[in-house]
Amino acid sequence: MYILKRIATMFLTVWVIATLTFVIMKFIPGDPFASDADVLPEEVLQNMRAKYNLDKPVPLQYVLYLKNLIMFDLGPSIQSETRDVNTLIADGFPASALLGVQAITVALILGLALGILAALYHNRVIDYLSMLVAIIGISVPSFILAPLLIKFFAVELRWLPVASWGTWKHIVLPSFALALSPLAVIARFMRSSMIEVMNQNYIKTAVAKGLPTFAIVIKHGIRNAILPVVTFIGPLFAALITGTFVIEKIFAIPGIGKYFVDSIFNRDYPVILGTTVFFSVILIFTLFVIDISYRLIDPRIKLSSKGD
Repeated sequence: MYILKRIATMFLTVWVIATLTFVIMKFIPGDPFASDADVLPEEVLQNMRAKYNLDKPVPLQYVLYLKNLIMFDLGPSIQSETRDVNTLIADGFPASALLGVQAITVALILGLALGILAALYHNRVIDYLSMLVAIIGISVPSFILAPLLIKFFAVELRWLPVASWGTWKHIVLPSFALALSPLAVIARFMRSSMIEVMNQNYIKTAVAKGLPTFAIVIKHGIRNAILPVVTFIGPLFAALITGTFVIEKIFAIPGIGKYFVDSIFNRDYPVILGTTVFFSVILIFTLFVIDISYRLIDPRIKLSSKGD
């Protein structure tokens, strides 16, 4: 029952987001062809507006938009004459997903490791160094870190390429630029949660029984301390695999974020609406999977709501 309610809520949320995005687009003055008004004849502009249903009443545009959305048809791109929105997303999502998966992998491995070490060596040198890395990661935005990485590793040392895409070398710098901030947050969450867990009575009992420290940390410590981190990973994972606009722009990555930024500047309504709905679906589905994963991590958590 809980899962069915969540699925219904997911569809309702997607509809609300799609509707709000459509309304916001209609409140923006002008249309995508306003810049061509002084160049093209009025008849041509009217034909172009008719092609994209912009000449129809707004309520009818909304109905047609929802109808196409239900059919998984996000419509044609106004700026691209050869590709529709579905094709743009299909072309850009693999690059964004690859970049996001690598970034979240780096953030998880290093963040969890730093957090665990900081908790196990609380108020020692390792703890201070780990939290220093976390503070730097939180304080330095990715759009500042990215040019610094390019300057040092690409321009000065010439170790890694930039402004191109195709090999594993091209993904290293953008992945680390994306990973540092979530790495820092994961490390802080894991440290705080791990310190609290390691002070629980069941941990002290395990120590008193003479269980190996490694077994205590892995079996009892990390498993119970990781739940707050899992909560954070949900929206983070969705955000990263759908692309980070600034990083993709800086490193010239042909991801979905690039198309979204370009669509805003070009006022390409179908691309803006389509990518927004796509981002929303990814985020909502990821949060749903994270909720289900709670039960796998901690069997004490029940997948039910009040009254079920």
